[in-house]
This record gives sequence, structure tokens and C-alpha cells, in this order.
Amino acid sequence: MLIISSVWQKTSSAPTFPSLPGDISTDVLIIGGGIAGILTAYFLKQKGIDYVLLEKGRILGGTTINTTAKITFQHGLIYSKLIKSGGVEKAKGYLSANRDAFKEYQRLCSNINCGYEVKDNYVYSTNDEKKLISEIRVLERIGYKAKYFKDLNIPIKTVGAVCFPQQAQFNPGQFLSEISKGLNIYENTFVRELIGTTAITDSARVEAKRVIVCTHFPFINKHGSYFLKLYQHRSYCIALENAQDVNGMYVDDNDKGLSFRNYDNCLIIGGGAHRTGKQGNGWKGLSEFARAKYPGSDVICKWAVQDCMSLDGMPYIGRYSLGSKGLYVASGFNKWGMTSSMVSAMILSDMMAGIKNDYAEIFSPSRTVLHPQLFVNAFEAACGLLNPAPKRCPHLGCALKWNPNEHTWDCSCHGSRFSKDGKVLDNPANGDLKK
Repeated sequence: MLIISSVWQKTSSAPTFPSLPGDISTDVLIIGGGIAGILTAYFLKQKGIDYVLLEKGRILGGTTINTTAKITFQHGLIYSKLIKSGGVEKAKGYLSANRDAFKEYQRLCSNINCGYEVKDNYVYSTNDEKKLISEIRVLERIGYKAKYFKDLNIPIKTVGAVCFPQQAQFNPGQFLSEISKGLNIYENTFVRELIGTTAITDSARVEAKRVIVCTHFPFINKHGSYFLKLYQHRSYCIALENAQDVNGMYVDDNDKGLSFRNYDNCLIIGGGAHRTGKQGNGWKGLSEFARAKYPGSDVICKWAVQDCMSLDGMPYIGRYSLGSKGLYVASGFNKWGMTSSMVSAMILSDMMAGIKNDYAEIFSPSRTVLHPQLFVNAFEAACGLLNPAPKRCPHLGCALKWNPNEHTWDCSCHGSRFSKDGKVLDNPANGDLKK
């Protein structure tokens, strides 16, 4: 039986850090040891700011190590959506922030052996050429010249694709293994509770002046209404040997479509997305596709990833809420965690240093919540609360559903997941199921 493990887990090894031995104090506490937290710690160290990062397990043990690791400022057909919802300046700001993040990766990766490769990125459609043309026109309005392609190097019939040339891909495990060396990190230190800006772990307290929550899904319910502003998507990946070199990065504009990229001698195919807690096809559809299109290939890795989806397609970066003092957040990366994490680290480290960041207002978590997705999230939460199923999520009490593909208990309200024996796997739940 093929063990569930990403190709990045098999090709990288993160340094180890001690658990927190006792009570400490710090200027800035970062909670969460994924790419957003580690990059934020890295920049704080560069700025000479006192910080500590706490991770409940091992660093790189969650979403970051299960990404497809594309470094691009082409996030689906996001710019057409941003023009409609927020206007030209908002779309320009989003593009500019993510281009700056892309350039920072270029700079950092130039000195790190992490499989960094320049590749063109393509967002394709199987049925709607008009929206591709519309995206290209919007991009021209905000100062970027994209390309249109008809013939793509993937085994899917498409009507074309929008191409951003000279984007990049890399191995995130190798990159962060190097970046994290020498950082002030404590592993296996689970923050169970925040009282103001004091973190309570199983064996110690951390007194901080400011706290940055980088826990994928924010776990503090009394501020920010993230339980309504976010929902989670689950999707799946397989890595194939003896398959095609697609010579680029490809993603369907439809959430339920497929993505492609190569790493070393493997072809990585992703897809099968569904709201966490809803019925999904798991790896079955990807395996069937591989057998049909690449009959001589072998699946050497399979894994899954979970993404936090915001209401408007943009991350929440900045003050946790208007009413919370000394509390900050980075979340809602909408399947584009590489550049979004870098944008988060750049904004938050500037905020900690008292430096004005030009993009802070665009990504403010306190921006309007008046989007149709808000009502969908509220409906799902109500259904989860009213469902009489006996197993309940400790986050807000929603019913849990059995996931037969991964043998887990999943929450369709907010995306918490638990192992068969009740151990918490994905937050916002901050504890195991009660026996």
C-alpha cells in the first residue's frame, strides 16, 4: 500500500528544534511553523526584532509540505474578479504585492539549493474562451502584459490559456529547511489558549507584547469572525514516474479541474477539490486519469492538502480585528500559499518594525465581509450545528463526517479534521475529540 506522503517530504529534511522548556517573554510571538510563520520569523530576525516561533508539532508538518509549490503572481483568473469587486487600484495593488513577493523568492533562492526553476505558468479553461480574453484585457489595464495560448502541452482538451511567462517552481521543503536554520523556534509546543497576548502551552507560558497567528486557520473565535470569513477546501495530488514533461505549470480556472507541474523526474498532478467535510473522490479520479493518459507511469507518492478560502479571493493579513490589541494574523491564502505567505511576512514584519507598508490596507482583515460566500458559510455552519450526528467538533460544536478516503473525521463548517482515534489534524479546532 502506498504511504500518504508528499514528494517534498521524501526529498527534504527539516532541522529539529527543542520544545519550550519553561516560561519566557518576547517582543513578538509567532504561532505556527509553516511557510508564513517561518518567513515572518526570518524577516524579524533580519530587522533585529526579538521574536519566538512556537509550532505544535514539527515545522513543515502541515499545508506547506503538501503544496504543489508554484511561485507565481497568476492566481487563477483573480484579476477580473478583483476589478469587479474592488476596482482598478485594488487589482493593481494585489498584482504589485505579489510581484514583490515573487522577486523576494528570486533573491532568496539564488543562494539556496531548492530546485528553483523558471517556468511559464498557464491558467487554462476547458469551455470558456471569453473569460480568458477578458482576463488578458484586465491585466493590460493594470499594467501587465500576459500571453494567450491555444495549444498546451497537457493531455486535456482546452479552449486556451492565459500565460504568465517566467514564473517559478521549487522544493519548499529544501527552501525552508535552509531558511529556518538559526531561527528562534520551539517545536512540539502546542498553544492551547491565548489570554490577551500571553500564550498558554501544556507546560509553559509565553508573555509577548504582540502575537502573530499563522496557524493556517485562525483559532481565536472571539475576534475577527474568521469562522464566517473562511472555509476550507481539500484537494489531492499524485506524483508519477515515467510520465510527461509538461515544461511549465498549469492549472484549470475551475476549482474542480486539474493542475500539472514537474519536479525532477516526476509529474505532479493535482485535483479532486471539494469543501472539507463534503463528499470527495480523493485520489481515485487522479489515478484513473493517470492510467488513461499515462499508461506506462507509476504513482510513487500521493498526498492531500487543505486550503483556507477567503470571501473575496484575497488573504487576510494584518491586525486580527479592529478590537484586538497586539494581535495579528495571516490566513486565507486561497490555494496560492507561496506568494501569499511571502506577502504576509513582508507586511507583518514591517508592521512589527513600525514601517509603513504600502499593501497593508489592501489585505486588511477588517475589510468588508459583504460577499455571497459569507451566506454560504453561514448556511453550512447552521447545517453543521443542527445535524444530530453524535461526533462533534470541539471548535464550535458542528457535526463531524467520516472521510472514507483518508479515514478521518472532518468538519464541513470550518474544516477541522481528526484522526480515527480523535487526534486533531487540522485546525481551527485546538484540541482532540473527547473520549
